[in-house]
Amino acid sequence: MESIDIKLKPTTPTRKRRISSLWHLPIFFALSFIWMETVFRVTIYKSFFGAGLIYSTLFSVVTALVFALLSTLSKNRKVNFAVATGLIAAIYLLFGIQMVYFTVFQVPMAAFSFTTPGQVVEFMDIILLTIWQRLFVLILMVIPLVLFCIFGRRRINLKRTPLPAKALLAAAALAAYLFTLLCLLFSGNGPASSKTVYFNANVPSVAQEKLGVVTNMRLDFQRLIFGFEERTVDPDISDEPGSDDPLPTVEPTPEPSEIVYGDNVMDIDFAALAAAETNSTLKGMHEYFGSLTPTKKNEKTGIFEGCNLIFITAESFSRYPQMFPELFPTLTKMATEGFEFTNFYNSSWPVSTTDGEYVACTGLIPKSGVRSFKLSANNYMPFCMGNQFKKLGYPDPLAYHNHTYTYYQRDQSHPNIGYIYKGYGNGLDVRKTWPESDLEMMQLTLPEYINNDRFHTYYMTVSGHQLYTFTGNYQSKKHKEEVAHLDLSDGCRAYLACNLELENSMKYLIDELEKAGKLENTVFVISADHYPYGLSVEDHSAFVGHEIDQTFELFKSTLIIWKPGMEHEVIDDPISSLDIIPTISNLFGLEYDSRLLMGRDVFSDSEPLAIFQTRSWITDKCSYNAKTGEVTSFTGEEISQEYLSRIKKTVANKFKYSPLILDNDYYAKVLK
Repeated sequence: MESIDIKLKPTTPTRKRRISSLWHLPIFFALSFIWMETVFRVTIYKSFFGAGLIYSTLFSVVTALVFALLSTLSKNRKVNFAVATGLIAAIYLLFGIQMVYFTVFQVPMAAFSFTTPGQVVEFMDIILLTIWQRLFVLILMVIPLVLFCIFGRRRINLKRTPLPAKALLAAAALAAYLFTLLCLLFSGNGPASSKTVYFNANVPSVAQEKLGVVTNMRLDFQRLIFGFEERTVDPDISDEPGSDDPLPTVEPTPEPSEIVYGDNVMDIDFAALAAAETNSTLKGMHEYFGSLTPTKKNEKTGIFEGCNLIFITAESFSRYPQMFPELFPTLTKMATEGFEFTNFYNSSWPVSTTDGEYVACTGLIPKSGVRSFKLSANNYMPFCMGNQFKKLGYPDPLAYHNHTYTYYQRDQSHPNIGYIYKGYGNGLDVRKTWPESDLEMMQLTLPEYINNDRFHTYYMTVSGHQLYTFTGNYQSKKHKEEVAHLDLSDGCRAYLACNLELENSMKYLIDELEKAGKLENTVFVISADHYPYGLSVEDHSAFVGHEIDQTFELFKSTLIIWKPGMEHEVIDDPISSLDIIPTISNLFGLEYDSRLLMGRDVFSDSEPLAIFQTRSWITDKCSYNAKTGEVTSFTGEEISQEYLSRIKKTVANKFKYSPLILDNDYYAKVLK
């Protein structure tokens, strides 16, 4: 029989090879992104294992699959290679920017900051120094890009990909994404859990640590474009706006001779507003604020009524100068001879200086992902000191900043909160150095108001700004010899040196006001915009004499409220920058509604609460670390879950409703 030679096409092996080569690119992408996330996490957060490792890896796989699909859309191999290279380069650039930004400011760079690159140029010396300091890490993270440029064209399949293969990549990306979301659902409901910061709360500093750099930036851009409203997340925290259980006030039954104080409230009928409102967000806000217990007036109400006010947000000020009273006699006197606050905290916020200034000037929590002070320029802001003192009939309040007047758009925000505003470039002609002189600012501006019968003046200083070196900081170099004898690092000594310019500026103001007979009727309020993040952790630890706790102790600072001749009083309650506006509003006897501010009058009988951007908090009973869930009792007694749930609920609602005040111009809706 004649044999028949049948040749079979090797379809199966070819198909297998095609399927195998399909995964080369997503695998390379995934390994590259996991490598960059890991290098970033170990460098910035000093940790390898943890939630950040799990979720950054899972999201890296999702991103890798999506990028692989985008890199195989073209029929042209060269185009696909260019797209793949561009995507890896873009991710590396993102990591590099965040590495440098976080090193400088200790917070992630927000998405909207990419729209204002011009302001970055002013700090190019700091940026270049940081790049040099992080050069080894930046080189480590660029390795995948270099490898791809060298070997990717020959070793990785970038030819035309059939439609079924593209569909397979898309399906794999979707499956990986859904699996990651499913894993997130089991990560817990704490205020700073991975689930919470992904679905319900906008906390970039926590999201970057727990979800990864790429996912945090994706969420930030997404929320910037489409908007985002926070939701409470604990199972024992209700989402119903009117169900809040506010921090209680102590209301003892008054004795017949005891003064009965009224509430710090305004005539607002929240119930009527809610009943008439059709917008669900505004209706919820009316119900929420109407449910809160206001703080009461007290024996400190109005003790500064009729006085002048000099209100200062001091760049990177802290408690450290007080540790050297021989160098800082004026600031030490002001901090310890008036109201002495021993437990004051100054949290960091997403946009460093301007957010810290926003908190100190408005008593509100800033909205993540935007520049809240700039956005407030279009809002009615009745509780800010400029507008309050203008309402009292004081001459037009004045505000000054000794750096570029447009920086952070202060030329828009500060006139709106009641000030005639001057900075470098629009009337405040300080000598251009880096940083500029606080003393020179006081010398140039004091004549503009010292002859008024009454005045209110606001200053945002800059002399205390990093770099804390004797070559990169003009004010540090100026005062170098005064700190040369201190047995401290160069960073510590340079920090103290540049703050001597603030010390001298306060001495100048006090001396000149005394000569003019105005000092005895003038109140000074001074706090920082943020802690001195330009110092290393080692420098902070050197100041306090032990390894500093970076959850709470790092943010412990100084609040000065001082009037010459006033009675000294120590306040040990934990308080924060959010408490400044309600406290001085009460001290000056100003009309305000305590329910509409996120802090409290520290002299009221309401429960103390210091809030941090991470959703951690401190009360007089305990501290709560939102990242770890750790509770530390101050009394030695066990803290009940009911108490913890109540405070967590209060904090969550403050973070939810404070941004809504900004977004909805809420004060105008209830007070105009």
